[in-house]
Formats: sequence, C-alpha cells, structure tokens
Amino acid sequence: MKNKSSLLSSLLKGLYTFWAGLVFVLIFLSLYPFIFVFLQRRSWKRVAHRLVGLWGQLFFLFAGIRIKVTHHFKPDPKQNYVFCANHFSYVDIAVVVVIIRHYFSFVGKNAMKKIPLFGYLYARLNILVDRSDNNSRASSLSRSIRALQSGRSIIIFPEGGIVSKNFPYMANPLKDGAFIMAIQQQVPIVPMSFHNNHHAMDEKTMMMKPGTLHVEIHPPFETKGLTMEDLPVLREKVFESIQNPILAYYGLK
Repeated sequence: MKNKSSLLSSLLKGLYTFWAGLVFVLIFLSLYPFIFVFLQRRSWKRVAHRLVGLWGQLFFLFAGIRIKVTHHFKPDPKQNYVFCANHFSYVDIAVVVVIIRHYFSFVGKNAMKKIPLFGYLYARLNILVDRSDNNSRASSLSRSIRALQSGRSIIIFPEGGIVSKNFPYMANPLKDGAFIMAIQQQVPIVPMSFHNNHHAMDEKTMMMKPGTLHVEIHPPFETKGLTMEDLPVLREKVFESIQNPILAYYGLK
C-alpha cells in the first residue's frame, strides 16, 4: 500500500513538474519577442524589465504557487536600494522579479548567459560576474556602482550563490561587494528573508510542487555617513537580520 501511495505521489509530482515547466516555457516564448525588442535601446529597458516581471507573475499564477510577503518595511519607489537576500533556491530569482517593483539589476553568475534565449535577456538586463576571476569581480562592482548612480536598485545574494551546505543556515561571512557599493554610494541596504522558496523546487531532482512561499522584507540599514571601516559591522548586522527570521521560521531560534 505504501509503495502504491509513493508511486502515485511521484507520478503526481512528475505531472505537476511537467505542467509548471510547460507554463514557464510557453509564457517565456510568448513574451520573448516583445522583451527582445525593448532591449535594443537603453531607454526602452524599463519596459523589458516590466515584461520580465509580468512573466514571473503569470508563471506563479498558473503554476498555483502563492507568494506571501510580510512587509516590515515598504521600499520607497523614488529611492534606490541594495536589496540583499539569502539564496537557497533557483526559484529565488523568479520570486524577486515579482515582489520587487523597483527598476533593478541582479548581480548574478556569468554562467547564466549560456542558457539559450534566457541568457541573452539576463545578460542585457543584469550584471554578470565570474567570482573566480578578480577582474570580473572588479568590473561587476564598477557596473553596479554605475547602476546605483543612474538610479537603479541592485539585487544581490551576498552568500555568493547557492553555497550553503547546512540549510537553513546561510554561508557566512557574506561577500563584501554589496556593502562596498552601498557604502560608497550611501544607498540603504534592504535585507530580505526567503524562508521556503526551496519547497517549490527540489534542487536535486528538480521536481516542483505548488504551495505558498513566505518572504519577509526587513527595515533598511542606512549607510549615510558610513565608511569602509564600518563594513564588517554592517555586514554582520545584515547577516543577522536575514538569518535570524529564517531560523525562527523553522523553530531554531
């Protein structure tokens, strides 16, 4: 009986994963020509960015995945920020494009540009970095600073990727890049805690399931008046503001 139940559960997960994948691809292909056109001029990129957000919204809607956001702070649409979040799941990127309405750039790994079709869009809208290359890291930091200067926000996963080996504990210490750019440009840092995005997709089997994803957006850390000497303390405060609510969510704090 248990074997039949397990087989049925696996079959249902497989069917749902196929459905969710099909929805993801069909919406992407439907919007791709429009996104591609609006990427051809710098002044049109905001429209392309909004279309990517629409892609995310439609995907979660038709996939039956709900995102519940707890706002301890509502970002000012006229202010740009450096948004920092934990990174336990590939779903994190899709969640961000839905919940953050600011015009922003991700700082993401260079390998993303190799994904057919999607890689082109990702590279045109975001800032890519090869973390194993010093020149690439320096270039991505310079581009991020220029983006902040232009009024865009930055989204960054300061763990440096999906690298934690001890879920739900984050990799620590966090990388310095987010804090360098925020201090240099005197831009607030907004921490975000993604509690269970990994529930929507198993990272090993890539099987998906519907449900509710829980996100917290925390009050910002101001950087006005801070210098690079303040970076270690700021980094630790941001880490704790992201990590502690995750541990509390799982009853570990």
